[in-house]
Amino acid sequence: MIARVAGCALVAAGLLAVAYGAWPQAPAPVLLCEGYSGLPARHDGMVHVPGGAFTFGSDRFYDEEGPPHAAKVSGFWVDRHPVTNAQFARFVAVTGYLTQAERGISAEVDPTLPDTLRVPGAMVFQQGPNVLAPGWQFVPGASWRHPQGPGSDLAGLENHPVVQVTLEDAQAYARWAGRALPSEAQLEYAMRGGLEDADFSWGKTELPKGKLMANTWQGQFPYNNMAADGFTGTSPVGCFPANRFGVFDAGGNVWELTRTGYRPGHDAQRDAALDPPGPALSESYDPAEPGIPVAVIKGGSHLCSADLCMRYRPSARQPQPAFIATSHVGFRTVRQ
Repeated sequence: MIARVAGCALVAAGLLAVAYGAWPQAPAPVLLCEGYSGLPARHDGMVHVPGGAFTFGSDRFYDEEGPPHAAKVSGFWVDRHPVTNAQFARFVAVTGYLTQAERGISAEVDPTLPDTLRVPGAMVFQQGPNVLAPGWQFVPGASWRHPQGPGSDLAGLENHPVVQVTLEDAQAYARWAGRALPSEAQLEYAMRGGLEDADFSWGKTELPKGKLMANTWQGQFPYNNMAADGFTGTSPVGCFPANRFGVFDAGGNVWELTRTGYRPGHDAQRDAALDPPGPALSESYDPAEPGIPVAVIKGGSHLCSADLCMRYRPSARQPQPAFIATSHVGFRTVRQ
């Protein structure tokens, strides 16, 4: 199970498709990226997304994204950016909540895990010049407060997306805020920004006018991140342009949890209903390990590269075991 959670980060390394060429420049940071405390100042940090019809899924990339089909959602409010460390810290300060990574994983949650993975801790992607074997490792003591493990902290990361949170943690925050996690359809619709037949949240091409539009991996994954976008890990929310709905980080930075249970492909009949919720987690499954709740995550992350994991697109989707916390998965909330 642990080996399956990393998504695109666990694909074998290869040469970047644009290798040997000059890297494009990142767009100038927007206001949210500079001097922002991570706590929204107005409208609870949400934007309204008008309801409408859209093409759910895609047949141009990975099999699990299809088949594309017509779907509808009713209007809703969505966080304009992923929930930040500052926002999550305020929730914890008020409620005293302990995340699953801080508590550890009990035998009732998954009886198949070895005892070494039950202690408080989380999955951390280790990279850098001093790392001989970059990749995912379970690090005891890693949590949202210590996203890279003991010795790391949130100093200077207040306006970065909170990570090392599980589905249960995200739902607890959403309930406290009087909100919910988005369904897969809601999140994909919000990330599309009203664009039809566009592969990315900003348009049809990955690099419009040669500009990088999201926090992703540039270089030979997983050995060399050239950081042409300015970041080797998570970035402050809002460093790249919002889409047409005013949604920031609608691709890259961190994967985002949804309340929808994962299936390998779309069920067009199920998803065609108004505001499709998708299958409940009790109905979801992981073909390799049936019975363990698996949620859909969307949007890709800073670990997705153009050659091996072009999943920083609205239609992209991955399975995420509900109780596993990782350093590249966060969330945002919605309100009807």
